[in-house]
Amino acid sequence: MKKFMIAALAASLSFGVSFAAMAADKVGVVVKIGGIPWFNAMEAGIKEQGAKLGVDAFMVGPTSADPALQVRAIEDLIAQGVKVIGVVPNDAKVLEPVLAKAKEAGIIVITHESPGQKGADWNFELASSTGFGEAHAKLLAEKTGGKGEYAVFVGSLTVPLHNAWADAAVAYLKANHPDMKLVGERYGVAEDVDKSRSTALDLISAHPDLKGFLAFGSQGPIGAGRAVEERRKTGEIFVLGPFSPGQGQKLIKSDAISGGFMWNPKQAGEVFVTMADRLIKGESVKEGDDIPGLGVIKPVGNDIIVDQLLPINKDTVDELAGMGL
Repeated sequence: MKKFMIAALAASLSFGVSFAAMAADKVGVVVKIGGIPWFNAMEAGIKEQGAKLGVDAFMVGPTSADPALQVRAIEDLIAQGVKVIGVVPNDAKVLEPVLAKAKEAGIIVITHESPGQKGADWNFELASSTGFGEAHAKLLAEKTGGKGEYAVFVGSLTVPLHNAWADAAVAYLKANHPDMKLVGERYGVAEDVDKSRSTALDLISAHPDLKGFLAFGSQGPIGAGRAVEERRKTGEIFVLGPFSPGQGQKLIKSDAISGGFMWNPKQAGEVFVTMADRLIKGESVKEGDDIPGLGVIKPVGNDIIVDQLLPINKDTVDELAGMGL
């Protein structure tokens, strides 16, 4: 009987250690906002890759694109004692203190859409800022014939990557198409479909020569496209930017959205988990490593940047939407 009790206790302790190890390997990814198609696709990637690799990975989606809500979510993950925190920041600067707190607690931090993020062990991008911005600028110039006024939307004035895309696009148009003029500066509305729509309506009213919108943020093209339809400016004003194909399918087929480029947010979700699993195991992340979802990497500082652009247009939108994007 005594031997049985000792064996049972040993088994219990072993199970407890195993369970603790499992709990310690949790990976929580905090995104900009929950419930929109882009991040729904990312969540699918996180869950599927987590199941594939045996990692307890999950997504946290705040109810609005408020940096304070991201801070709160990260603090909650720190309290849970997760092993890795992933973040798609709304405000890189605001997150610096809480990411530092996570690292002090021994938590690995991975970010996406935030090059040079302070407090992150690694940041990864599926598109370079220059390549992404210039690709949209070239398409806008092609649609407008290189003339007319245009406006720029970003998710927020404090999202580094969106603003880097905008900088690259504006610089390209200024250098190569001097007859194209930027109206205003840029508008931080592109993570909110209603704000994007209302801002676009106001700009259409205020600028009779407006010919285009460059909308960097997944809800920007949707809102601007709806505004163009409402004002019956389809074919006269061109809306370009990254968006979820399933959400914008009808708008691109009606020419309310003229096109854009994206990377696969589901793939980004998978990369979060792949990188987390690799780092938890103590595996290397260095130049020449072949990491699924990224390919052979060449890090610059703590940034891993690759170009995997997917065009969104009438020819590709059904296939992309069929992938759940």
